[in-house]
Amino acid sequence: MMDADGNLKSKTLKKLSNLLNKTTTNRVTLIGDIMLDRYHHGFANNLTSTAAVPVLKITDSEESPGAAAHIALSLNSLGMPVDFFSCVGKDSEGSSIISKLSDTGVDITNIIKINNHKTLTKIRFYGSRESLLKNSQILLQADRGSLNPLPTEISSKLVSKALNSLDDSCVLVISDYDKGVVSTNGAIKLIEKANKKQIPIILDPKLTGLEKSRGATVVLFEIRGLELLQRRLDLKDRKETANHLIENYGWGSLLVLGGIEGMTLHKKNSEEIYFPCNASSAEQQIGLHDAAAAALAISLGNGLSLVESVTLASAACDCILSAVASKEFISKDSLSLWLDDLSWRMQISER
Repeated sequence: MMDADGNLKSKTLKKLSNLLNKTTTNRVTLIGDIMLDRYHHGFANNLTSTAAVPVLKITDSEESPGAAAHIALSLNSLGMPVDFFSCVGKDSEGSSIISKLSDTGVDITNIIKINNHKTLTKIRFYGSRESLLKNSQILLQADRGSLNPLPTEISSKLVSKALNSLDDSCVLVISDYDKGVVSTNGAIKLIEKANKKQIPIILDPKLTGLEKSRGATVVLFEIRGLELLQRRLDLKDRKETANHLIENYGWGSLLVLGGIEGMTLHKKNSEEIYFPCNASSAEQQIGLHDAAAAALAISLGNGLSLVESVTLASAACDCILSAVASKEFISKDSLSLWLDDLSWRMQISER
């Protein structure tokens, strides 16, 4: 028989499954930087004769929208209407992003195309020894984008539109890669209005842009980022560092993503809550932040509690860790199947 804690977890999983199966008209306001993720896969059997680096024989290439666009794809797949505010350059990479978003049903009305601006592109090269290794590993990442800062008038226009969108939204998501879409002043305006309307705010910031996060409901960090700030602030452990940040920036909570190590929820004046990873192995980890943000948005936006919402975010990250392809985003089917599997595991363990 399940104990009280087991019964609570079972009820939470059922509640989350019901959430994914229901139709919602609640809208998300999403603003942030877009990038194109491009992947090249192949075999690295030899070293080049001119340097001690592998020669990659490319056998397959693929690309997909990343960063805030990745969140938009997940929210759309989960059945959550999205008002998405961002920009791309008028180049082939920008056109690819727009096309892929449009093909999946994401509204691209508020994505601005900019002349003489290069769309940020992250190019990753994966390789393995032919016939020897099943799983490839990343050999190199190359970033390509505009050398000039984004014009301030573009950011102001996007923020202004997003502020209007909040009147009909149930949650605000800000995905900041410090590429200019969200300025500090713009973030402050968005967070102030969302707080006045009592709308949950989910923010995925750069460590160098924490001023943009003041007053957010949930802030997302990777565990490495928290440990880096711990060293910079000369604090004794991750818990003290999390509490310091929550106090200093007025966050409602901090969710620390640890990949295969699970995730930890920190709240002011509360004990931390640990959510273990249930993925049997980690195939890859690209997109963890985006998956967590999308899961938090659909759950908090539909009135679920923070702990219930983080439970869904944990399941979403498990799906990403278990995905074979780095380009995967969270879908309703994959997340529903994962929740069903977790419920089944609980029943088996209690027999």
